Amino acid sequence: MDSQGMGSPVSCQCGSAPKLVFACSGAADVGKLADLAARELSAEGVGRMFCLAGIGGRVSGIVETTRSAQAILAIDGCPLDCAKKTLENAGFQQFAYIRLSDLGFEKGKTTVSQQAVSTVVAQGKALLAAE
Repeated sequence: MDSQGMGSPVSCQCGSAPKLVFACSGAADVGKLADLAARELSAEGVGRMFCLAGIGGRVSGIVETTRSAQAILAIDGCPLDCAKKTLENAGFQQFAYIRLSDLGFEKGKTTVSQQAVSTVVAQGKALLAAE
């Protein structure tokens, strides 16, 4: 059943192979920064922000769309690597990856500013362009 209680299964109604961006979007400052960078990449048309919770929940349409993606970018805020681990646990092994702590952003000590977002977006653009 779909979410409206109808009989048909939920499925993805996507176009051709997108470049998908998954952000940890955690509660810390670096999670917010990862989320904002993913949203900006999506708004600029570089990639399409997609639902990491749907991957973790094994939502069929989200998983299938991700399997058919042209490229995948995961953005994690800290060394816990939640986005990376979520994708790997769902069977995804090939994806570009940014860990914000590797870029010098420190959990609990990062000011989320447009300059910080731009730094992450530039890294994301470079990685997605290479895919």
